[in-house]
Amino acid sequence: MNSADNAQATAEGAGSATKPCVAVVFGGRSSEHSVSLITARSVLRAINRDRWDVVSVGISTDGAWFLYSQDELEALLDHQPLATLPVGDQRVTLPLQVGENELLVHDLNSEGGTITRGRHIDAVFPLLHGPFGEDGTLQGLLELADLPYVGCGVSASAIGMDKHFMKVAFEAAGLEVGPYTVVHNRDWLTNSEQVRENVAALGFPVFVKPARAGSSFGITRVDRAEDLDDAIETAREHDLKLVIEAGIEGREIECAVLGGHEWSAPRASLPGEIEVQGHDFYDFEAKYVEDDGARLSCPANLPGDVIETLREKAVQAFDAIDGEGLSRCDFFVTPDHRVVINEINTMPGFTPISMYPRMWAASGLEYPDLIDELISLALERPVGLR
Repeated sequence: MNSADNAQATAEGAGSATKPCVAVVFGGRSSEHSVSLITARSVLRAINRDRWDVVSVGISTDGAWFLYSQDELEALLDHQPLATLPVGDQRVTLPLQVGENELLVHDLNSEGGTITRGRHIDAVFPLLHGPFGEDGTLQGLLELADLPYVGCGVSASAIGMDKHFMKVAFEAAGLEVGPYTVVHNRDWLTNSEQVRENVAALGFPVFVKPARAGSSFGITRVDRAEDLDDAIETAREHDLKLVIEAGIEGREIECAVLGGHEWSAPRASLPGEIEVQGHDFYDFEAKYVEDDGARLSCPANLPGDVIETLREKAVQAFDAIDGEGLSRCDFFVTPDHRVVINEINTMPGFTPISMYPRMWAASGLEYPDLIDELISLALERPVGLR
């Protein structure tokens, strides 16, 4: 099905009288654009078409919204696994008036690019990772458009995107975080020697990270002081605010969190352990490119009380940022079984090799059912203050 076919499919009235319509949105302006396409392909393959009508919407790297069918996405990724979306001619805009939950489609091939069709939308499933998608900006737009959506709200998304402020929230909630220092642009440009001293006080190795990027872009493990400046400059290519963390001796454990219905508490999966193979740490290639770059053991081979502590702390971290919908929490478990939280991810990867769906599958909730659950949670939750 091409863009025009997809647009025509969306034009047939208000959609099914019995099935809610979900707009699956992917791509975006961040460096994780290609990862988002891989995630979207997985969701579009698995989503239950007997339960949901689906409209697929791509966002180009320069921010254009347009209809882009599943068939087009499949063909694109078959040809180029880490692709970027070509800009389509069936442009999409969101009306920002309360109560008008309809995507407007502008056919750029028609005279004047007039609005030729629309489609009522019941919920949005945003599958964008990183800035301009996972950081509260898209969530704010959807709030303005009065459209329910899957996942965390504006403030939780923003906090969950910023490795500095998420640590502040964790500490305020009583969770243990590892030693770290924050480097703002002004700090590095005006007092770089103090930055070096602050990092040296952490002890090597350290991990230099962009504060507001994901999927391990721009992250470097630094074992020697003489390599610090290069690592900082690498991270600054992605974000001018950095977080530099002390290395922690411990096993890398993850836990998936799923929001509760109505007033029910959030739920935590069985925790899983990441075993990185052929990499210094869990970097981009291990996460998304190499099928054998990382192995997941779920449940992790840990004592029962430690497993329960991990699940409790994952929910505590989710609540600390006011999480909704879904999040993945990453921890270190030290040799003496201390549980140290590393970070939370409010839109974790949803590819076939991603840890979030794999942990839920190991916990008894299969991928298509997980998608149904997330959309159902979105439809239950009103937009705006709640």
